[in-house]
Amino acid sequence: MTKTLLAEFTAREGARDEVARMIVEYAEKVRQEEGNVAFVVYTKAASPRAFWIFEAYRDEDAFQTHLKAPYGGPFNTALAPLIEEDASVLTFLDAVS
Repeated sequence: MTKTLLAEFTAREGARDEVARMIVEYAEKVRQEEGNVAFVVYTKAASPRAFWIFEAYRDEDAFQTHLKAPYGGPFNTALAPLIEEDASVLTFLDAVS
């Protein structure tokens, strides 16, 4: 079953461009993962510092492999001081059949 989630965070005032640059670079790496189905980055139209990332992975194993990718930890460490939250807020999604 596909593992699907929404990751959300808000860039601190003045950090939006740096966060956007970082997430675009990170997205390129994630999209190359064998088990990645989608990694689409959005900003909220009414609040361009608010980032929403739609992620989908082939299955739980592919998601766990994503979590262990060597570039994930450094990305999250660099992102943490640039966002308002302590970390990305994750919402896991289930398809409605």
